[in-house]
Parts: sequence; C-alpha cells; structure tokens
Amino acid sequence: MRELSVRDLKAAQDDGTAADWDILDVREPWEHALCALPEARLIPMPGLPGRLPELDPRRTTVVLCHHGVRSYQVAVWLERNGFTDVANLSGGIDAWAREIDPDMAQY
Repeated sequence: MRELSVRDLKAAQDDGTAADWDILDVREPWEHALCALPEARLIPMPGLPGRLPELDPRRTTVVLCHHGVRSYQVAVWLERNGFTDVANLSGGIDAWAREIDPDMAQY
C-alpha cells in the first residue's frame, strides 16, 4: 500500500491516468453529503466486507476518508484481501478541500 497525495491524485485526474482507477470513499453517507469527489464510489467502511465483490482487485484502488485514518485501515484490509495496487489518499477529503478545491465544504 502506498500513500498518494491529493496533488498527485489531481495530476493523475488531469492527465487521464486516474480514469482507470477505482476511487473508494469509505466515509459515512452524512459526510459524503457534505462534500465528495464526484468520481468516488461511496462504500462506508462498516459495509465494505459485504460489498467487496463490487470492486476489482486488479485495478488501482485509491481509498479516501475525512483525514486518511479510516482509509489507511481499509487500504491495508484490501491488500490482505487480494488487492495488489492500493493507495491511501493522504489527508483525505480535508486535504483535498484545503489544497485542491478551496470552494469545497469542509467539516
């Protein structure tokens, strides 16, 4: 598992690299309703084991949460469950709002 900065994710989106990535948001629905990356798939952390078949372990999976703590735990768990290319979004959606999109709501 690797750490991916929000600036690196933004660069990958801009150059098209991220088009083939699964961006997985593991926050709760109320958090997602406040602010979200439009391309991210919301699967809250507690529900992930039952929804694991929805994800492709062969694709790059970038996991995000509010600050990067839950997403780190999920990224490690995904690797233990056969995912080979997993990244934790360092600083989470909070870092995205501060560094990339200052108009995004923060909480």
